[in-house]
Amino acid sequence: MFSKRVLSIAVGLTMAWGGTTAAMAQQQQQVYIPLVSKGFQHQFWQAVKSGAEQAGKDLDVRVTFEGPESEAMVDKQIDMLSAALAKNPKAIGLAALDSKAAIPLLKKAQAAKIPVVAFDSGVDSDIPVTTATTDNKAAAALAADKMAELIGGAGEVALVVHDQTSRTGVDRRDGFVERMKAAHPKIKIVSVQYGGGDHLKSTEIAKSILQAYPQLKGMFGANEGSVLGVVNAVRETKRKLVVIGYDSGKQQKDAIKEGLIAGSITQNPVGIGYKTVEAAVKALKGEKLPKVIDTGFFWYDKTSINDPKIAAVLYD
Repeated sequence: MFSKRVLSIAVGLTMAWGGTTAAMAQQQQQVYIPLVSKGFQHQFWQAVKSGAEQAGKDLDVRVTFEGPESEAMVDKQIDMLSAALAKNPKAIGLAALDSKAAIPLLKKAQAAKIPVVAFDSGVDSDIPVTTATTDNKAAAALAADKMAELIGGAGEVALVVHDQTSRTGVDRRDGFVERMKAAHPKIKIVSVQYGGGDHLKSTEIAKSILQAYPQLKGMFGANEGSVLGVVNAVRETKRKLVVIGYDSGKQQKDAIKEGLIAGSITQNPVGIGYKTVEAAVKALKGEKLPKVIDTGFFWYDKTSINDPKIAAVLYD
């Protein structure tokens, strides 16, 4: 009796150990693709993460997703990229906080024949095999056109942008400013300030702009944290202002429904995450990729926020 019991325990342990070993072996066999993002603090990045993880399941690859606590932490992102490369992945995804700072590490990846897929924000290099991103210049130009329409084609406007080092920060700023100058000459851009994508810092910046320009008619917040800062400032100062945003998230959606934000540009974050992993897998198979994978953008306001096509690319 005793020996049978010992035998059954031993068999059970062997089976359990065998199952664990099999799971570990499968994980080791799976292609490993880490994604290093700009941050984790905004709902946008959580949506990108969910898209990447879905692609990992669909394509049977192991995906990890990480980013620094704040989009101002360039050094921390570089450390994360370095640590990810040290694990010898088959391919890697990067949403660069600084379009130049990551280049030395990307050169290492290139030398090790690790394909790099840029996502959301590119780098000033031809090392990435492709970039899965929104056409940020075109999207910001649309935001400028909407602003011009809503303020009557004349007056003073200002921008609160997340940074001037990443491709998205530069392209959204330039897309808005260039379209305004080219197509709406009676509108004057009086201030462009940078809040690091932090809603508290952006609040203080927006309040100082409102104080400095009593005739200001509109303000563009170039990402989720930026526009939430503008909304906070408008609430606190009780100023009448046309606010246009970028991205989504519960607070931004609520502010649109409330009428504090006239409308926003939404990207397709789930699509960005999915296409990044999909492109990495294609690169590993030697498939030819376009230089840019345009993941699309949409304008939405309170009249269209519940439209199924729009709702599909919004997130909380």
